[in-house]
Amino acid sequence: MNTLHRDFHPALGRANVAKRRRHRAARRIALLVALLLGGSMTAQAQTSPSTPPASEATSPVVNSALNAPLFYQLLLGELNVQAGEPGTGYSLILDAARKQRDALLYRRAVDVALQARSGEAALTAARAWAQDLPQSPEAHRFVLQILLALNRTGEASPVLRAILDRSSPAERNDTLNAIPQTFARVPDKAQALAVVREALAGVLKQRDHAAAAWTTLGRMELALDQLPASLASARQGHQSDPTSPFPALLALELLERGQPEAEALVRRHLLVSPQTPSGIPPVGLTYARILLDLQRYADARSQLDSITASQPALAEPWLLLATLQVQDNALPAATASLHNYMALARQAGDERSARGLTQAYLQMAQIAEKENDFAAANAWLDRIENADDIMAAQMRRASLLARQGQLAQARALLRNHPERRPEDARLKLVAEAQLLRDLKAWQQAYEVYTDATQRFPQDTELLYDQAMMAEKAGQPEAMERILRQLMAAKPDHQHAYNALGYSLAERNERLPEAKQLIEKALELAPTDAYIQDSLGWVEFRLGNFPRALEILQAAYGKRPDAEIAAHLGEVLWTLGRREEALKIWREGLLLSNDNETLQETLKRLRVAP
Repeated sequence: MNTLHRDFHPALGRANVAKRRRHRAARRIALLVALLLGGSMTAQAQTSPSTPPASEATSPVVNSALNAPLFYQLLLGELNVQAGEPGTGYSLILDAARKQRDALLYRRAVDVALQARSGEAALTAARAWAQDLPQSPEAHRFVLQILLALNRTGEASPVLRAILDRSSPAERNDTLNAIPQTFARVPDKAQALAVVREALAGVLKQRDHAAAAWTTLGRMELALDQLPASLASARQGHQSDPTSPFPALLALELLERGQPEAEALVRRHLLVSPQTPSGIPPVGLTYARILLDLQRYADARSQLDSITASQPALAEPWLLLATLQVQDNALPAATASLHNYMALARQAGDERSARGLTQAYLQMAQIAEKENDFAAANAWLDRIENADDIMAAQMRRASLLARQGQLAQARALLRNHPERRPEDARLKLVAEAQLLRDLKAWQQAYEVYTDATQRFPQDTELLYDQAMMAEKAGQPEAMERILRQLMAAKPDHQHAYNALGYSLAERNERLPEAKQLIEKALELAPTDAYIQDSLGWVEFRLGNFPRALEILQAAYGKRPDAEIAAHLGEVLWTLGRREEALKIWREGLLLSNDNETLQETLKRLRVAP
């Protein structure tokens, strides 16, 4: 019988399977025995026979405590596991682990129980391990993980305390920072917080670890949406160690979640410790990113100027700073920042730097485009080689063509771009619509979005963009129809309610209905400054000037923005507080001097701030 036929004979096939299983079991036992023997056999096997180890003459031979009965007990245990009898195998291996007081055998017993999906058995083995080897952090970690998996969170406090007590001072902060993630899947978040608070009672008094401990509590409070309590914990952590980055990073998360009071803590930390230890997200850079997200561009630029001056070897701040400089039309400064970034990124040579270089090339092309040097712009785009970024380069090329009066060619360039990934078809349509939006070709952009929504009918964001273009194209009825379609498809889409309510208020139509729509949006997103701006504007349209002023001041304080400045300034102007209005409008112009709403407001009121 040839080999092919033998492999396909049913009886021999089953025999081969059984043989392979025995070989796997034998390999497992061989590994287990080698580990019990202290690894000496493995070490010798890795040494060339012709070259004896240098320490052979002096290293004493360490014999294993494994005797013949115990060896056969382990062998029998593993064979039972392989034969589909994990309960028997588990009992034999756990008994051997207790006799030997061996961490590897305990770990194997836990693994067997977990593979058999017996959480209680795994917990028994892990607790025996922790009891016999109380100084083993790994044993206590297994106990904690199994308790949480079994939803026995209430028993976790002493185990967590044992893990912290056995972690070295150098590792303790890392252990503390990992706790929120460890408890992230616990259903009862309040109980998890109580258990952790109890376990950390002693650590909160340790000078070197109090900041990390308070931050851990703050993060767990944040998971419960207890924002004031989380901020209080961040302040306690900062007070215990103002130089620690952990409370400041928590404060930045709170700032993102609409807690402006947290910003003072971040600023105080940066005054005493502007740099961050290696391996921890830089506080100053994270702060700058959040300021950018909040559209506080002047503050972000100030922060980035500070970072690039004090830590010029950090690459990313140069790229972010260049983005702001291009936006401010400070083109020579932006060019210098980009050259600094590109030099540092090329030195790093990692994947993150490669993606950053693509952004740098795109910005250099944008600068050349602003300077009407279209050949240089194309040369920068030619440097982009990553297939994932080619679409961004094509969008910039299309912009160059449109700037030169070749809109048809620009649109063709985008439409003819090959679709390498499923999402490229959508991306091409969005890119074409964005090109038309930049050129204020509202009707054509609306038509492209209409095509996109027909091709991707389940995409609610495309539907929203189509509605916005309908309004720009002078079709408010179409806008309302599309937004109501969106509300029906996604009842929690706060921007749809806000957009329709604001549009009605802007046109001074159906104001009570507009207010109801905006209040619904605010109910869905109570911290959104732009929705608050819409509510303030509709109150102004209704003649409720004091209420409008109160709402708009709160919105502008939360997020300084040119459009909010336009509305707030008009309310102040109407109330006769002209100097305050002029001051707000000037600030708005600094934020964005080409904002349409602000420019239209100043023109309509015939004001030159």
